[in-house]
Amino acid sequence: MPASPAGGHQPAADRQTPAADPCRPDGRGEWLRFAPVQPLFRARAAQRLAVLAYHGVTDPRSFGAQLDRLRRLATPVSLDAVQQAVTERRPLPPRSVLVTFDDADRSVLTHALPALNDRGIPAAAFVISELIGTERPFWWHEADFLARHGGRARSLDCGHPSQLLRRLKAMPDPDRRRSLHELRVSADRRPPRQEQLTPADLLALREGGVAIGNHTQGHPCLGRCDDVTVRAEITGAHEALTRWLGEPPAAFAYPDGGHDPRAEAVLQELGYRLGFLSDHRLGPRLPHHPLQISRLQVDSTTSTRRFDTILSGLEPAYRRWRGHAVA
Repeated sequence: MPASPAGGHQPAADRQTPAADPCRPDGRGEWLRFAPVQPLFRARAAQRLAVLAYHGVTDPRSFGAQLDRLRRLATPVSLDAVQQAVTERRPLPPRSVLVTFDDADRSVLTHALPALNDRGIPAAAFVISELIGTERPFWWHEADFLARHGGRARSLDCGHPSQLLRRLKAMPDPDRRRSLHELRVSADRRPPRQEQLTPADLLALREGGVAIGNHTQGHPCLGRCDDVTVRAEITGAHEALTRWLGEPPAAFAYPDGGHDPRAEAVLQELGYRLGFLSDHRLGPRLPHHPLQISRLQVDSTTSTRRFDTILSGLEPAYRRWRGHAVA
């Protein structure tokens, strides 16, 4: 879950709006496409691995245009291909791009999968296991809804409402859970249900070329969890996914976007081959640290012009130069 400003309630798909997942940055910069250095960045990117980190797909037409762009400018690769490159210590082809989705709401099945299949592009989806087969909203959407409908929590009584999710994310995990509980019991309305993927849907995604990975049980920010919770979040999701898929997952996406050494130790024990960050960077075609692979943050509404600057690495470099925080 990449770092983000908090704000009003939005659908649980893309995370570019203020109502986003609490760990994700926002930004613009289509004008960068015309910067004189863009060709240089594009040439450099040809020798790097671009892993695109989506959430859901709210704009299928724009998403399809992005995939068409990938087919023209890049070499889409699968999660298995990245794993094989790591195992054999053989770099991926130039201009390699892996498409991934965090949280895996239903739009990954209903919108992303058909578009990917139409173009023969593989992908990977990282799953929050405790939501599978339920109608529960993502906790950050629930918190925002509850706060806007009278919910109160002692730890959230000060500050502007737009900072709600940022403050929840910054809390130690027990405090976050306690504050969510207080919001639930004090709000005058319950949040609307959100239909989540089912175990059968996970199998359908895998059959369609979308590999399934671990995104923890409940999507906490791991850096705010104690050691026991870090282990339980990873192993609980691992066991559930192994049961549903008939085989253990081999890839993990850190829900707080940043690397956690305790989480990496658990992943190594469980035999994970790949771990993905949300640091808005390109990585080497042969990942130096397979459990710390960089990803670029993008969503389905991103224009093709801005999409090009993200894919080249120019927009991420500009953001770092301007001092925009990323997870």
